[in-house]
Amino acid sequence: MVSPFRSPSPPGAGGRSTVLLTLAQSVPFVIALAVLIIEFTPAHFMYTGPLLTAVPALAAVTMGPARTALAVACALTVSVITATYNQAWGTLQVYTNFLALGLVSVAGFITSSAVRAYRRHELDEVRRIAMAAQEVILRPVPERLGPTRAASLCLAAGTGAQVGGDLYEAVQTRYGVRMIVGDVRGKGLSAMRAVAVVLGAFRVVAHYEDDLVGVMNHCAAALRREAAVPGAFSEEVLMEGFTTALIAQVPDDEPVVQVVNRGHPPPLVLHDGQAHALMPSSPHPPLDLGMGLEDLITGPPEKPEGFPFVPGDRLLLYTDGVIEARNPGNDFFPLPEIMESIDYSTAPQEFLERLHQALMRHTEGPLTDDVAMILVDRLDEQFDVPVD
Repeated sequence: MVSPFRSPSPPGAGGRSTVLLTLAQSVPFVIALAVLIIEFTPAHFMYTGPLLTAVPALAAVTMGPARTALAVACALTVSVITATYNQAWGTLQVYTNFLALGLVSVAGFITSSAVRAYRRHELDEVRRIAMAAQEVILRPVPERLGPTRAASLCLAAGTGAQVGGDLYEAVQTRYGVRMIVGDVRGKGLSAMRAVAVVLGAFRVVAHYEDDLVGVMNHCAAALRREAAVPGAFSEEVLMEGFTTALIAQVPDDEPVVQVVNRGHPPPLVLHDGQAHALMPSSPHPPLDLGMGLEDLITGPPEKPEGFPFVPGDRLLLYTDGVIEARNPGNDFFPLPEIMESIDYSTAPQEFLERLHQALMRHTEGPLTDDVAMILVDRLDEQFDVPVD
């Protein structure tokens, strides 16, 4: 299920960087082609040897080993062709050109290896800092919360160093167990700032606001206040302009779960071996940064919606990185079917780990979007153990 509120990412700094890198990587091959053209035109009297030595040097700083080797092979091929065409074999100039080309190629490979090692070290440091920052804000949920057992899981997309925009939290309050899961559009520290704003508001207001819709409204207001601060968010986050969010409440004394959904994928309840989606009665807009989404579609919900959640049931809150994960055949991850296939006797944390393993098997590679999940089991209040 693809979120109906997802908007295509605008071309930004990341897109411009990709274009510039592509152009830079094409320069060595353009030079080799230009030398070849010069040699077959009346301008062949020009001395093109120094131009070819630039090919491996430029390739080494813009490409990986494989493409650098390809650029070197291309330069050597052009040198052989031009030497043969000009009948210059045996001359000192030809051998000098080949010697220079070889030396620059070796130096280029050495430089490229050093640059790659430095970049790898630098990326590891940035990734470590980013993960530490994310772990401070996204702490694991307690294993026991009121009438539930709980577990959480957060997975970063790919192997990059940027922190994502997924958020989650679960707290025990006088109103019952309250949980939030959401997804800030965008990446990096700006998205993490939005995550911190929403979670900060939820962690405070969840304990004194009796109305679940009021809790969501406080989170939305906090996000709008932060967006009004000049420079608070990056251009990417502002252009994406919204955060999907879902708040759920499990009362201590009622076999129900109450849900307020603002544009987020619906949670799933596993009951008697069958996974059911808790679909909202009508769509509601996500939390926005002043874009006026509430004027375009149905406004915020007026009251939470209740769904059965009896002892023995298992509730999963998740972000769209789970259900939008695709395999090489472009098929979405079948979350309900996978939930039904996992042995219910497994503890919540192990259940999430098995979901994680199934997700990685499905994608057959790194995730393309961040993933956050909260799983809660409704306990039997009389015996304080799950009912099978």
